[in-house]
This record gives sequence, structure tokens and C-alpha cells, in this order.
Amino acid sequence: MALEWVVLGYTAGAEAIMLLLLTVPGLDGLRKGLIAVIRNLLKPFMSVVPFCLFLLMDIYWKYETRPTCDDESCTPSEYLRHQKSIMKSQRNALLIAAALILYWLLYSVSSLVVKIDQMNQRLERLKNSD
Repeated sequence: MALEWVVLGYTAGAEAIMLLLLTVPGLDGLRKGLIAVIRNLLKPFMSVVPFCLFLLMDIYWKYETRPTCDDESCTPSEYLRHQKSIMKSQRNALLIAAALILYWLLYSVSSLVVKIDQMNQRLERLKNSD
């Protein structure tokens, strides 16, 4: 089950890097090509949403079927394993939330940049026609 978390981590990292490159000021020459690449990658990255929902259901199922560990009923090693399992679930839930939020931000920012470029082109056309 570790491979899907690695894939999700790399996807979230790629989304964060693209979002950072898109929002850094001073990259106007690179921005047009970057917008084209990002707009083409948004459709394949949409698969992140059902993938995250599947992983979230996996976390919930593991939480529901996890044996409880009270202070008197477990050995220290069992208690430690129980705590590590809880921490991994929390880390994975944060990774899911980060991937979904970064996808939404990347979609929103890229659409806003496209709209701003279109408005700037209209403004230039209006200035040239006067």
C-alpha cells in the first residue's frame, strides 16, 4: 500500500511546483508556455480526486477495523504499533487534503491567469482601435 502514497506525494509535489512557478512574479515569458502545459496536465491530474477518495475510504476502513489498545490490555510494543498506525493515518489524511487543495488552487489560478491574459488582449485591441 505504500506505492499509492508515493504517487500521491509526487503528484502533490508536482502540483505545488507548478503553482509556485505560475504565481512567481517576473516570469512573464515563461508563463505562456507554462499555462499551456498546466492546462494540458489538469485533465490527467483530475484522476487525483477519485484516487484521494479511494485512499480516504481506505484510511476509514483501517480505522474502523483497527483493534483498540487500552493501557492494561496491550504490551508496550503493541501500544507503540497502535500509536504509529494512528500517526500514519493522520499523515496520510493530511497528504490527501494537500493534494486536493493544491489541485483546486492550480485549477483556479490557471483559469484566472488565462482570463487576465484574455482581458489584457482585449484592452490592447481597444487601445489600438482608438
